[in-house]
Amino acid sequence: MGGDHAPAAPLSGAAHFSLKPECPRLVLVGDARLIAEILGREPHDPDRISVVDAPQFVAMDADPKTALDALPDASVAVAARLVKEGRADALVSAGNTGGVILACARTWERLAGVPRAALGAVYPTEVRHGEKNDPFSLILDAGLTLDVDADTLVAFAIMGSAYAARIAKNPRPRVGLLSNGSEAKKGPAAVVEANARLSRRSDLNFIGNVEGLDIPKGTADVVVTGGFTGNIVLKMLEGVAETMQSLVRTAADASLLNKAGLMMLLPALKELKKTTDWQQYGGAPVLGFEHVCIKAHGRSSPRAIKNAIKVACRAIDTQLVDAIRTGLSTSH
Repeated sequence: MGGDHAPAAPLSGAAHFSLKPECPRLVLVGDARLIAEILGREPHDPDRISVVDAPQFVAMDADPKTALDALPDASVAVAARLVKEGRADALVSAGNTGGVILACARTWERLAGVPRAALGAVYPTEVRHGEKNDPFSLILDAGLTLDVDADTLVAFAIMGSAYAARIAKNPRPRVGLLSNGSEAKKGPAAVVEANARLSRRSDLNFIGNVEGLDIPKGTADVVVTGGFTGNIVLKMLEGVAETMQSLVRTAADASLLNKAGLMMLLPALKELKKTTDWQQYGGAPVLGFEHVCIKAHGRSSPRAIKNAIKVACRAIDTQLVDAIRTGLSTSH
């Protein structure tokens, strides 16, 4: 029921994915009457879909705490309980981000050794990553945990490395700690301490501090930072991308010569658009809980929803949570 194009886009994505041989059983949580009406218009496999009725939902512009306090049986809260009870293995949602995270936090336990949960985000880079030739890197945290200490940064690094290794099929993802300089002693006290501790871990491919300019280059497969900085970085990257698109449109309108030049570049521009299309990734993880949660973008199309479900399936199949638990429980 969540997302800017809900419930049509999430239902369409789930319906079409149910026709794929690799599709698991999907539990659709929301207004059963509306779900039945929309599914009736979509090709789907009814044997792979079940519905749990939850007519209430957290609106995209709602305050998460106020909404969940008033609507304890909102669809996202019901979905989190289904996972807690073992009736589902993962939660996938394109809904209100705060609502999704708060529902998980109220229902699930955090893993031992995780001071604070982290919201991941993917961003396009110059280089490809892992066996999947993935054009995206992961940043943790993207805005969930604003103030971080060294313990939290180390936990983020362990969780991010485990996630990248399984989702991007990258056996030794490069983990970088975002700072204002590459030197180990650069940055706030928490960053300096985290750098020293991560440098001692043989189980992580820690490459040290990375700077802002390293992020779009893809110097690191996983960039670790606090949510305050991480959110600013992501918004800046989005703003730069939008500005570049606007400049291209303005140049095209300026003259026939510019338009002709852009036509010559059209194949390259199409490839760039394909490479940086976030919808091919589907969603980003909420890490630190005892269960899998994939948060899809609020603007998700049916294709993005399908890919978010795929990410959740891979996280389950590769036992992501167990891998994170093991990494947190050992010191190297």
